[in-house]
Amino acid sequence: MLKRMKRRIGIRIDMTPMVDIAFLLLIFYMATTTFKPPEKKQVDLPSSHSEIKLPETNLMTITVTEEDSVFVDYVVSRKKKVVEEGKEKEILIPDRIYQEATLQDLAQVITRMRITDRAAAALPLIIKADCDVSYGSMSRLMDALQGIDINKFSLVTEQETEVEKPEEGGS
Repeated sequence: MLKRMKRRIGIRIDMTPMVDIAFLLLIFYMATTTFKPPEKKQVDLPSSHSEIKLPETNLMTITVTEEDSVFVDYVVSRKKKVVEEGKEKEILIPDRIYQEATLQDLAQVITRMRITDRAAAALPLIIKADCDVSYGSMSRLMDALQGIDINKFSLVTEQETEVEKPEEGGS
């Protein structure tokens, strides 16, 4: 006697809730992620062997381009109170302040920034200068900084990677 096979019942899985959750997660991560603020002008940094990592916020940056354009900016994390589900929370939000300057009025721009924002007064100073900036421009920049009693700053460089050279005259 032959057994009859029972007819199989088709299973249908509704994928709508899974797609909804995927999009909610995507939106959540896009809304909460902080990206590095874009630079106004790109500079080609000189190379070095330094391995010191800089934080992304709480720094005052002076950018000097090859054409001697000067940009001063800083990113400060500020506390903001947010009410969520009836509870008050404090979150940190990065705030970017940006100012264009010349080498002649650089001291006034930095002084104005430090006076108007208390958070900027204590920020460490870094200089991002293009590798093709003239010596005279860097000398005027450092003279302007010394004029407002800033004698300590850092120069940002690219990490130099060592490339192995092939041996010559191999047999």
